[in-house]
Amino acid sequence: MEVSGKIVGSELAPLRHELSWRRMMNYAAAVEDFNPLYFDDERPDGVIAPPMLAVALTWPIMERISHHLAGVDIDPAVVQTQVHHTEHLRFYRPMRDGDQIVITGRVAAVLPHRAGARLVLRLEARGHDGELVFVEHIGGLLRGVGCQDGPAGQDDLPQTPAAPEAGAQPLWRAEIAIDALRAHVYDGCTGIHFPIHTSPRFARLVGLPGVILQGTATLAYAARELINRQAAGQAQRLESLSCRFVGMTRPGRAITARLLARRADAAGDDLFFDVLDADGQTIIRDGHARLRP
Repeated sequence: MEVSGKIVGSELAPLRHELSWRRMMNYAAAVEDFNPLYFDDERPDGVIAPPMLAVALTWPIMERISHHLAGVDIDPAVVQTQVHHTEHLRFYRPMRDGDQIVITGRVAAVLPHRAGARLVLRLEARGHDGELVFVEHIGGLLRGVGCQDGPAGQDDLPQTPAAPEAGAQPLWRAEIAIDALRAHVYDGCTGIHFPIHTSPRFARLVGLPGVILQGTATLAYAARELINRQAAGQAQRLESLSCRFVGMTRPGRAITARLLARRADAAGDDLFFDVLDADGQTIIRDGHARLRP
């Protein structure tokens, strides 16, 4: 099987949402983030959404990717080989109750990888007034798939700063307990449905040891710690968040988010992080968050 770099630039079918305070609170509850900005609807400005709600809003595109890629010259069997490999989110303003969100997208890049090929989609969310809300670059690893007419689109992908040399010890580490039902709670509260996270039978059919925690849940827990520890809970300061998924963890086992390095300037803070599983193996690598002042 092969994927061609000629599909770069192809547009995806659009998706529309109307946000509700309930959906916003449910995402925060899914990762046990009790930040008052997400729950205290008696605040004069009301509640805002956790920034990571973005991945739940774009999930229907990934869930029905063949539909949204209709008209794009790509074999549906190729698309079905993908696993979530990279994530990059750029946030322009907080999401609020009643927001009308329109998500459009295009194929941003097709790149070779030692295990196959990388397919990167650029998904752009705008409010009813056309104002940018967030932009997501989501990278899928197509295992065993060749890259034809590529690489293509590499120069248009967002770049993250190189991490400074980390010290012998992280600046901080946060051990996060993951209860045995957390994947089911995340599934139900976010609307991100995929049976490897909730069905032991299905997970074993595809070669997994059992259900695994959603990668975006792992990233959301890390984002929770970064916002609450480094931005005093001010989620609107999060300008961007990115990482590479390199492992998985099972519900019922703790994970550890670590801040490896920090670099500050007049325009904000760069935070470099990773996440380990209960055995000390890295499951999120090359983590980077940018905070506004």
